[in-house]
Amino acid sequence: MAEDINNSYLTNGVIATLQVIGGKWKPIILYILLTEGTKRFGELRRMIPAITQGMLTSQLRELERDGMVVRRVYQEIPPKVEYFISEHGQTLSTVLNDMCGWGFYHIEQKKNKEKQDQPSH
Repeated sequence: MAEDINNSYLTNGVIATLQVIGGKWKPIILYILLTEGTKRFGELRRMIPAITQGMLTSQLRELERDGMVVRRVYQEIPPKVEYFISEHGQTLSTVLNDMCGWGFYHIEQKKNKEKQDQPSH
Protein backbone atom coordinates (compact mmCIF):
# COMPACT_ATOMS: atom_id res chain seq x y z
CA MET A 1 0.00 0.00 0.00
CA ALA A 2 1.27 3.49 -0.85
CA GLU A 3 2.68 5.49 2.04
CA ASP A 4 0.74 8.60 3.03
CA ILE A 5 2.30 11.54 1.16
CA ASN A 6 2.49 13.63 4.35
CA ASN A 7 4.57 10.93 6.03
CA SER A 8 6.81 10.12 3.10
CA TYR A 9 10.48 10.92 3.60
CA LEU A 10 10.76 11.56 -0.14
CA THR A 11 8.38 14.52 -0.02
CA ASN A 12 9.47 16.12 3.27
CA GLY A 13 11.77 18.61 1.53
CA VAL A 14 9.11 19.69 -0.93
CA ILE A 15 6.55 20.03 1.85
CA ALA A 16 8.95 22.11 3.97
CA THR A 17 9.71 24.38 1.01
CA LEU A 18 6.05 24.88 0.14
CA GLN A 19 5.23 25.70 3.77
CA VAL A 20 7.60 28.68 3.45
CA ILE A 21 7.16 29.83 -0.16
CA GLY A 22 3.88 28.22 -1.15
CA GLY A 23 1.06 30.24 -2.56
CA LYS A 24 0.52 32.69 -5.36
CA TRP A 25 2.40 35.70 -4.00
CA LYS A 26 5.34 34.63 -1.82
CA PRO A 27 7.59 33.47 -4.68
CA ILE A 28 6.88 36.71 -6.56
CA ILE A 29 7.64 38.87 -3.52
CA LEU A 30 10.85 36.94 -2.84
CA TYR A 31 11.93 37.07 -6.49
CA ILE A 32 11.42 40.85 -6.60
CA LEU A 33 13.42 41.37 -3.40
CA LEU A 34 16.11 38.99 -4.62
CA THR A 35 16.51 40.58 -8.05
CA GLU A 36 15.53 44.21 -7.39
CA GLY A 37 16.82 44.66 -3.85
CA THR A 38 15.29 46.48 -0.91
CA LYS A 39 11.76 47.80 -1.45
CA ARG A 40 9.24 49.83 0.48
CA PHE A 41 5.70 48.49 0.88
CA GLY A 42 4.27 50.89 -1.71
CA GLU A 43 6.92 49.92 -4.24
CA LEU A 44 6.08 46.23 -3.84
CA ARG A 45 2.39 47.04 -4.15
CA ARG A 46 3.00 48.89 -7.44
CA MET A 47 5.19 46.08 -8.76
CA ILE A 48 2.46 43.50 -8.02
CA PRO A 49 -0.72 45.35 -9.00
CA ALA A 50 -2.98 42.29 -8.68
CA ILE A 51 -2.21 41.79 -4.97
CA THR A 52 -4.38 43.48 -2.37
CA GLN A 53 -2.85 45.59 0.37
CA GLY A 54 -4.06 43.14 3.01
CA MET A 55 -2.65 40.13 1.20
CA LEU A 56 0.72 41.83 0.70
CA THR A 57 0.82 42.68 4.41
CA SER A 58 -0.06 39.10 5.33
CA GLN A 59 2.49 37.54 2.97
CA LEU A 60 5.28 39.87 4.13
CA ARG A 61 4.51 39.05 7.78
CA GLU A 62 4.65 35.32 7.07
CA LEU A 63 7.91 35.66 5.13
CA GLU A 64 9.36 37.73 7.97
CA ARG A 65 8.17 35.17 10.54
CA ASP A 66 9.87 32.39 8.55
CA GLY A 67 13.13 34.34 8.33
CA MET A 68 13.02 34.92 4.56
CA VAL A 69 12.48 38.68 4.67
CA VAL A 70 13.73 41.39 7.01
CA ARG A 71 11.54 44.38 7.86
CA ARG A 72 13.49 47.51 8.72
CA VAL A 73 11.63 50.39 10.38
CA TYR A 74 13.21 53.85 10.41
CA GLN A 75 12.26 56.08 13.32
CA GLU A 76 11.26 59.16 11.36
CA ILE A 77 8.11 61.06 10.52
CA PRO A 78 6.39 59.81 8.50
CA PRO A 79 7.54 56.28 9.39
CA LYS A 80 9.64 54.58 6.72
CA VAL A 81 9.57 50.78 6.40
CA GLU A 82 11.70 48.75 4.02
CA TYR A 83 11.79 45.06 3.21
CA PHE A 84 14.75 43.08 1.98
CA ILE A 85 15.59 39.44 1.54
CA SER A 86 17.45 37.91 4.47
CA GLU A 87 20.66 35.93 4.21
CA HIS A 88 18.60 32.77 4.69
CA GLY A 89 16.11 33.95 2.07
CA GLN A 90 18.96 34.41 -0.40
CA THR A 91 19.51 30.66 -0.30
CA LEU A 92 16.28 30.41 -2.33
CA SER A 93 17.92 32.17 -5.30
CA THR A 94 18.55 28.92 -7.19
CA VAL A 95 15.00 27.69 -6.56
CA LEU A 96 13.43 31.00 -7.63
CA ASN A 97 15.66 31.38 -10.70
CA ASP A 98 14.86 27.81 -11.71
CA MET A 99 11.14 28.50 -11.24
CA CYS A 100 11.41 31.58 -13.44
CA GLY A 101 13.35 29.71 -16.14
CA TRP A 102 10.94 26.79 -16.06
CA GLY A 103 8.01 29.20 -16.31
CA PHE A 104 9.39 30.69 -19.53
CA TYR A 105 10.02 27.18 -20.86
CA HIS A 106 6.43 26.20 -20.00
CA ILE A 107 5.02 29.30 -21.73
CA GLU A 108 6.96 28.40 -24.86
CA GLN A 109 5.74 24.79 -24.73
CA LYS A 110 2.13 25.97 -24.44
CA LYS A 111 2.58 28.29 -27.45
CA ASN A 112 4.06 25.47 -29.50
CA LYS A 113 1.20 23.13 -28.54
CA GLU A 114 -1.39 25.76 -29.46
CA LYS A 115 0.27 26.18 -32.87
CA GLN A 116 0.19 22.40 -33.40
CA ASP A 117 -3.46 22.21 -32.36
CA GLN A 118 -4.56 24.88 -34.83
CA PRO A 119 -6.13 23.50 -37.99
CA SER A 120 -3.96 23.99 -41.04
CA HIS A 121 -5.46 25.71 -44.08
